[in-house]
Amino acid sequence: MTAAPVRSKTQYAYETLRDRIAEGRYGPGARLVFDRIARELGISPVPVREAVRRLQAEGWVVFEQNVGAQVAEFDPDGYRHTMEALALLEGHAVATALVTEAMLDRAAHLNDLMAASLVEFDPLGFTRLNREFHLLLCGATPNPRLRELVDKEWSRLDMTRRTTFSLVPGRARESVAEHAELLRLLRAEAPAEVVERFAREHKLNTLRAVDTRSPAPFPGEFTS
Repeated sequence: MTAAPVRSKTQYAYETLRDRIAEGRYGPGARLVFDRIARELGISPVPVREAVRRLQAEGWVVFEQNVGAQVAEFDPDGYRHTMEALALLEGHAVATALVTEAMLDRAAHLNDLMAASLVEFDPLGFTRLNREFHLLLCGATPNPRLRELVDKEWSRLDMTRRTTFSLVPGRARESVAEHAELLRLLRAEAPAEVVERFAREHKLNTLRAVDTRSPAPFPGEFTS
């Protein structure tokens, strides 16, 4: 049996930094000091620098002159564009998904966990469950190109998604109710156009909630 490949130090640094940014441990504008991070990870600064360059190429990090590497600020336009794209992509993906009873049961379980988390609301934990719920259903589409596009847009969303349910915590309860209705439609084998329209509107409802929230400065809303 072939042993699993060992992660390179650059890959280790990349995954650690990306996860810390996604989880809000490094908020927007936070400086990424290579030497300090290298000491924390027990590696040299070189793989950290290479990891940060990759994060920059993906949009997680920006470089400012005389400042260095920083976590990218929230991009409202980028967020809107990604949510609008996902509304279209997910709508079609879920409508064409070849779901099984086991998948629907798993999705229902994830939604139950989301509902339970509302008691002592943890936006980051809710977001992780929400992501798994959506990718589970979208992953059942037989179209590999569509799955790839959905995954790519969710990766983009990861850079800002940590804010959504912090910005509009009330949207979380609505989202759980809409998930339940979507699962009801799928179990009832509702027409594809009905499922597609509902899944699309579900995503757009979140975008509308963010658009109509009470104004507040974005940087402060990234605290976890």
